[in-house]
Amino acid sequence: MISFNLICKNDHEFEGWFPNSADFDEQCAKKRIECPVCGNRKIQKALSAPNIATGESRDAARREKMQKAVQEQKVVMAKMRDYVKENCDYVGSDFAEEARKIHYGEADERGIYGESTLDEAKELAEEGIPVAPIPWMEETKEH
Repeated sequence: MISFNLICKNDHEFEGWFPNSADFDEQCAKKRIECPVCGNRKIQKALSAPNIATGESRDAARREKMQKAVQEQKVVMAKMRDYVKENCDYVGSDFAEEARKIHYGEADERGIYGESTLDEAKELAEEGIPVAPIPWMEETKEH
C-alpha cells in the first residue's frame, strides 16, 4: 500500500491509501475519489515533503495532522447539523412517538430529529422503523 497526500479543487487536504500509483491514477481518472470534507471529485496529489522526521518532529507532525482532521470533521458535522435543522422538524423528546406515527401513517411523512433513549431507538429499529443516531454539535461562534 502507498499513501498519498491529496487535495481537492476546494483546497481540502486529506490522505488516501492505494495499492500502487497506477491504482490512484485510475481511480482519479474515473472520479472515484471524493473529498471527505466537501465531496468534490476533482482530486490531485498534493505536494509532500519526504518523511525524514525524528521521533519528536514526527510526533508533532502527527499531532498537527490529527488537529487538522478534527477541525475538518467539525466542519462536516456543523454542515450536517445545519442541513438537518433546515430540512427536518425538531420533535424533542417525542422523537420515538413521532417516528412511530410517521411510520404507521398516523402523521405526515417528513424528516424529523430529536432525542430518544437507547432503548427507544432499539425498539424503533426492531419495529423496522429507520432511525440513526447522529453526532450533534452545538452551534458556536466560529460556525
